[in-house]
This record gives sequence, C-alpha cells and structure tokens, in this order.
Amino acid sequence: MFKKILIANRGEIALRIQRACREMGIKSVVVYSEADRDAKYVRLAEEAVCIGPAASSQSYLNMPAIISTAEVTDAEAIHPGYGFLSENADFAERVEQSGFTFIGPTPASIRVMGDKVSAKQAMIKSGVPCVPGSEGALPEDPKEIIRIARTVGYPVIIKAAGGGGGRGMRVVHTEAALINAVQMTRSEAGAAFGNPAVYMEKFLENPRHVEIQILADEHRNAVWLGERDCSMQRRHQKIIEEAPAPGIPRRVIEKIGDRCAAACRKIGYRGAGTFEFLYENGEFYFIEMNTRVQVEHPVTELVTGIDIVQMQIRIAAGEKLPFTQRQIQMRGHAIEVRINAEDPYKFVPSPGRITTWHAPGGPGVRVDSHVYTNYFVPPNYDSMIGKIIVHGDTREQALARMRTALLETVVEGIQTNIPLHRELMVDNGFVQGGTSIHYLEGWLSQHRR
Repeated sequence: MFKKILIANRGEIALRIQRACREMGIKSVVVYSEADRDAKYVRLAEEAVCIGPAASSQSYLNMPAIISTAEVTDAEAIHPGYGFLSENADFAERVEQSGFTFIGPTPASIRVMGDKVSAKQAMIKSGVPCVPGSEGALPEDPKEIIRIARTVGYPVIIKAAGGGGGRGMRVVHTEAALINAVQMTRSEAGAAFGNPAVYMEKFLENPRHVEIQILADEHRNAVWLGERDCSMQRRHQKIIEEAPAPGIPRRVIEKIGDRCAAACRKIGYRGAGTFEFLYENGEFYFIEMNTRVQVEHPVTELVTGIDIVQMQIRIAAGEKLPFTQRQIQMRGHAIEVRINAEDPYKFVPSPGRITTWHAPGGPGVRVDSHVYTNYFVPPNYDSMIGKIIVHGDTREQALARMRTALLETVVEGIQTNIPLHRELMVDNGFVQGGTSIHYLEGWLSQHRR
C-alpha cells in the first residue's frame, strides 16, 4: 500500500480523498491555488503546497507543477479526483513516466473511452447496446452525411467525439438544418476539445439517464455496484441523483450491469468507472463512459456499503477486488442533491463570503462539503460547494429525510440552489419517480421567477 498520495484536485472531492487516505493510514499531500488557500482540506492537510494562481490553467491543470510537487514531497501516487486532469490520458501517462502511480485507469483506456467514437466501437464489440447512429466519425461528404441521417431517422443529435459535460452537441430535426449543424459542431469541438471529429446518433425523445458504477482490478476481475438515476438535469448538467433507479425491473438492470462488467474484463479496464446510458421504452443505450470517480458516487456507497474512493486506491496499489458480484448487496435508497453557489432559478453564479453555514444532520444524512462559516467561495471554479446525501430503507423515507435535511440547511451571505431543491422534493413528478432528462427544464419553464 502507498505511504503517501498527492491529491490533484480541489473542493469537496479533495476533502473526500483526504478523508479516505486518513482512514487507511496513508499520508496525503494537497495542492492548492492561491484562491483556495483557506479551504477546509488545506487547513486540515498534513502537507499542502500552493502550485499557482487562481486560474486553473496555471494551477490545477498545470501538469509540471503537480508532478514536481509529487517529487519534492515524496508522494508515491496521484489521485486526480474528477474534472480537471482526471480524464486526461497525457497526464496519466506523464504521471506513470515520472515514476508515480496514477490512481485511475491506464492511459490507453482513458484514450479509448475519452473519444466517444472509439468508446462506442469498443462497446459494440463487447456486446453493450448503443444508440443507433453513424459507425464512426462523420465523413466530409455532405451527401454521405445526409444518407446516414436518413438511415438513422430524424431527429438526430450531432456530438463531438472528444466532448463531455453536456458540451459539443446539437439536435437536428430537419434535413435542411443538418449540414450547417454538423459544421458548427465541428468548429466548436475543435476549439473546445482540440478534436473537430463529430458523430451522429438517433435523438431519443424522452429518455432517462441511468448509469452503472463499476470497479475492476488489474487481475481481470470486474463487478458492477448497481445503478444510479441522474435524469434531473439542466442543460445536460446533473443536479439530483439517486440509487437505485425507480421503476426499472431488476432483471433489466442486472442484464446491463453484467454486460458492463464483462466489457471491462474484455478491454482490460482498471479502476472505478461509470457506464452512462439513455433508457427509453425498456431499452438501454450506451452514450459514454467516465473513467474516474463521479460526483454522485456517494449514493452508490450508501446503498452498497462500499467505499469507492478507498477501492480506487486499493486497485491502484495492485490489490484484487475483495468481493465477488454475488457478495454485493443493495440496501435501501439514497438521494443526492448538489448544492451550488448560484441563483436558484436564474442559475447566475453567486461567489462570495459565506457568513453562516449550518449543515443538516440526523439518521441517514451525509454532507460532503469543503466550506464553512466565513469561507470565501472563489469565482474561478465550478459553482458546486457541496452535496447533501441521504439514505433510507425506502425511497419514501429517503425523500422525507432529504426534505428535513434541506429545511435544516442554512447558508447565508451567498445565494444557493437550496430553494429549488426544496421545491423539487415535493414535486409530484419527481416524487413519483422515473422522470426523463427533459423534465426539469420543462418544470423550470413553468416556474420562472
């Protein structure tokens, strides 16, 4: 096992990894930007090193600074968390070449799964169902693009091969708009991701977003840890997640889960990962794989009792998975809400000083957050300042606990989206369960402030 790990991230995930290391008896080093000097995980750190100014490009995305910090602090491994460099194959490669262990998949796996076209091709070969669409990147010939679209059937969605986070995609409803949409998406993809390749898929009208969490070791063992429903989204960004997914038959979930684990064994995947699917009319369609820990990993931890971050570390250290698929039990229901520093209805970021922070408590309530009273939320990064996660024996109990937790939570000095979450927890559509990925945007259009 590693003696010291460098945490190459910030915010709540940096604190989450720090806690996992401490529980395992592993020393940790946190890196931070000048804007994060007063963050909780920096104050609690055994070692903390400032690696640059507030701008991510000069700090959390600065590969040489992170690797040199690992060298001078005698760290043995680097945990990238999520976001920033977590799915950057070049970074993973440089970490390994510098003599450190990258706590994540191999650079080769990140490259294959990071390109949506190659990921889809790998899944088709592994027997994982995919959304009907182009077999690879779209060709240059407009006539061929039109032919593919006619075969797939309108509406279609054009996606950037190197995209992610809801960026680099366009829905096309008519043939007249097709070529222009392809050209615009190519241009945006090249600018945003350095890769202008785009591909086409059938646009599903009313799907749910359901994902499968997997763990795989380097000894070709792989398991899946149930599913999560992440359909409550705004502009392709998740704000509420839950496990298990309401209303989907277990046999259907088990079938797709087993296929995901088998795919990991086939491609030699290592570490934690998430297969993301659209689910419509009883069918699963693969859309992408995230080769890192997810923001929403706590809901899976609460229903399985498995610490996913600690498992990432153990796998990276060469250990075998300590359980088989049969030993994994799902218990109860968990719900997570993301707490963002933003206007709850206009979604304008609200950085600034938190004058009061009171976190909820009680049975089945977990809060993952790096903030505290008098903490200054910097304007330089993502607006998420924490997560409230609840667990209950049933979904009804989990909903009741979340309503109570949200009523107890006090954040003053900045705006947050807590009022929105309070409304959604009593909304009939969400309470019934099984809403589509378009539900929240429709709800927001009817509840404009």
